[in-house]
Amino acid sequence: MTPAASPDAERVETAALRETILKVDDLRVELRGERGTLRAVDGVSFALKRGETLGIVGESGCGKSLTALSVIGLLPRPVGRIASGTISLRGVGNLERLPDSQMKRVRGNQISMIFQEPMTSLNPVFTVGFQISEVLRTHKGMGNYQARLRTIEMLKLVGIPLPEMRFESYPHQLSGGMRQRIMIAMALACEPQIMLADEPTTALDVTIQAQILKLMNQLKEKTGTSIVLITHDLGVIAKMAARILVMYAGVVVEEAEVGDLFARPLHPYTEGLLKSILRLEPHRERRRQLYTIKGSVPSLYALPRGCRFSDRCPAVHDPCRVAEPPLAAPDANPDSPHKVRCWLHRKPDRP
Repeated sequence: MTPAASPDAERVETAALRETILKVDDLRVELRGERGTLRAVDGVSFALKRGETLGIVGESGCGKSLTALSVIGLLPRPVGRIASGTISLRGVGNLERLPDSQMKRVRGNQISMIFQEPMTSLNPVFTVGFQISEVLRTHKGMGNYQARLRTIEMLKLVGIPLPEMRFESYPHQLSGGMRQRIMIAMALACEPQIMLADEPTTALDVTIQAQILKLMNQLKEKTGTSIVLITHDLGVIAKMAARILVMYAGVVVEEAEVGDLFARPLHPYTEGLLKSILRLEPHRERRRQLYTIKGSVPSLYALPRGCRFSDRCPAVHDPCRVAEPPLAAPDANPDSPHKVRCWLHRKPDRP
């Protein structure tokens, strides 16, 4: 019989699981375009704990992917750059200060990324087995035989049938769902601390999407890898994440635990996103028109004065057009971990 863990051991294990392994503080990312420089990510902060899934949600162009690319050091150069802020990885330090040679050792080893479309991320002229093996040879110093065995093991782990045969397959010979599984296998091959998943199921049908999400959850439980899940789909977030950041026009407008945000959204933009989810309605309501948020995300070259959502907000009032509200707990519950960037929940005269 296995002896029961001591209370001290349980406290140590619980503390390890709650340990912050990634902290992004006041991140600002600038992009240089034909019309000048714009601030695409403006003051984003969050902390990621070991074994946690953090969801980042918002419409296209709100800065979700650029936040992830900043963390992994893949901003497009010379167009994009981190203007200010810090990205701290436990055991490594500030990533934004690392030279490229050191960042290459972190990327794929301690932090990995799953991109939205695997066909643009996998090299079409190399077999998938070679591409996964290359990660292991580069970061773990494995020989060809050892890397092959580990690659086949990873293919089995992500549910690829006949892994020895698929080792020799090229990306175009696999279905979309299998290619995405290959990307997950590659991302987890070196047992990273953090996996960034940028719209990992967008190009997949709903059946394969459910399989991929289930696989990601299972692998997270097995490996303890933390996940940052980037998506525009709140249904996916509800299944996967423990906490959510809602982004709009480069800033975080709401941050909360998943259950709290779905039960009690505070920002009008979050309310609009939740109302826009397609639901199966009773027969008498089937003809109800699908809710949409009016207007579109503003150009970062021409943001409205004050709150960035003011031009689309159904609850806009005078203070909204004067100054941008801070991201803070609502006045009604100042100690709440639920934060919102909205004057409806904070008096404008407060600092």
